[in-house]
Amino acid sequence: MYKAKEVFERFQNQYKDLTVIGGDTIVYFDNKILGKPKDKEDAFTTLKMLQGATHYVYSGLAVISNKNGKIIEHVDFTKTAVYMKKMTDEEIEKYIETGEPMDKAGSYAIQGIGSKFIEKTEGSYSSVVGLDIEKLKEILNKL
Repeated sequence: MYKAKEVFERFQNQYKDLTVIGGDTIVYFDNKILGKPKDKEDAFTTLKMLQGATHYVYSGLAVISNKNGKIIEHVDFTKTAVYMKKMTDEEIEKYIETGEPMDKAGSYAIQGIGSKFIEKTEGSYSSVVGLDIEKLKEILNKL
């Protein structure tokens, strides 16, 4: 919400009808928030931990809009369960060598090569990618 609000405040005087959309995603497993890996070793440790287990992805969404002088703020989140397949150390190392995990929370991209390691999801696929499109659509339709 803070990033979206900062952008909104910066531009609200320049645009009569302004809508700002902000989103952020975290991976939660074993009472820990798993961010982007610091290095390849950190990515390996994270993927080793997640493989064969279920973790949760929380995707936050903030929409701030100025419609005819009335500022409307909507903040929400989506929780999605992600079931990851078991992986060998070799599979994890090969995946890390692609470079894909290095800028992703939880060290994987469900929309990329990492999809082959996902058994199933319960909830919003698009929220795991980074933005719950269905929830955003609902909010924008209300505006």
